[in-house]
Amino acid sequence: MAENAIRPLAIGRKNWLFADTRKGAEASAACYSLIETAKANHLDPQAYIKHILDRIAVADTLEKLEALLPWNVELD
Repeated sequence: MAENAIRPLAIGRKNWLFADTRKGAEASAACYSLIETAKANHLDPQAYIKHILDRIAVADTLEKLEALLPWNVELD
């Protein structure tokens, strides 16, 4: 079970080796982190990312940003 839990990270790490730039690798890692954190919190990753993108532009306080964290989100 532990090996299955870390397998996505190992695959991601392998893929990041082939990023063209440091910024590209960091962006890939950030996206991957969002997806895996959504999964860990029993959320559909696609629905979670849509939820974030729909709301992040108006998240002008720390409280609003924290409300977007996957453990604070309840999707339909």
